[in-house]
Amino acid sequence: MFNTKPIRKVAIIGTGVIGASWAAQFLAKGLDVVATDVAPDAEASLRRFVKAAWPALERLGLAPGASQSRLTFCRDLAAAVAGAHLVQENGPERLDFKQQLYKQLDELLHPDVIIASSSSGIKMSDIQSGAALHPERCVIGHPFNPPHLIPLVEVVGGTRTSEQTIQRAIAFYKSIGKKAIRLNKEMPGHVANRLQAALAREVYYLVAEDVLSAADVDDALSWGPGLRWGIMGNMLLNHLAGGAGGIEHAMHQLGGPMAAWWKTLGSPDMTPEFQRKLVDSVHAEVGARSIEALAAERDELLIGLIELRRRSEAVDPHKVAAT
Repeated sequence: MFNTKPIRKVAIIGTGVIGASWAAQFLAKGLDVVATDVAPDAEASLRRFVKAAWPALERLGLAPGASQSRLTFCRDLAAAVAGAHLVQENGPERLDFKQQLYKQLDELLHPDVIIASSSSGIKMSDIQSGAALHPERCVIGHPFNPPHLIPLVEVVGGTRTSEQTIQRAIAFYKSIGKKAIRLNKEMPGHVANRLQAALAREVYYLVAEDVLSAADVDDALSWGPGLRWGIMGNMLLNHLAGGAGGIEHAMHQLGGPMAAWWKTLGSPDMTPEFQRKLVDSVHAEVGARSIEALAAERDELLIGLIELRRRSEAVDPHKVAAT
């Protein structure tokens, strides 16, 4: 029977960059959050992150009851997950680690509790082999960094994940304002990271081949297609590119030239020399700017874009329906 019990308490396993950002997101949506991590300074680091993220979350809108005081930290795994309705796992990207962790969680948790992994590329079919009792409640819920700002969550089950778990996970993520998409098939790296990887391959190739610098390729992306991608995806933009003829005309006119370009795309090897060239070009672009300053610039622009898109959706019912 499909479990419709609301998810009000979330356990966070792993409080690094992704886990801490998830914690901030869940707290902003009025949920109770219990976090656990074995790192010595994990609790202090987590609370600093949440405090720093809170002004942005306030600007985007807090849910009734949202409070940083609803965050609890517990080093003991069993105590941390006790009473949780969903577990968001953010452990190291190692299959052996995740399989052992899922074995522990499977034995600790009630069968109704969803175990969602933030894994950026490992297939759930491989992870859930560690959960012999109830593999059907294990699912990928992969966010995009930083999760407290970027709405995307990729949801995909493994071969033994139940349809009920997938639907419940999607409903939960949507209920907290995420743009949850369902992947019908498992793919290494899921979808968004594969798209990034395809683009990164050509970016790295162009820089390494001295076609242009890291600064110029970043400008080419962020001031060209990147501006459009912040509004619409590739397929809708292709539809617009066809003018009155739409996607049909775009495929007829642009399909051939694009296929010809594909044949010239680079396939670079990640040799130490290749990586050093990329690193040096990036540092030349960064200059004296700190990681913190760059992240602050990114977040401010992200918030502005999210606010703009929200206003657009508020006046366009077709966009709301599409979500």
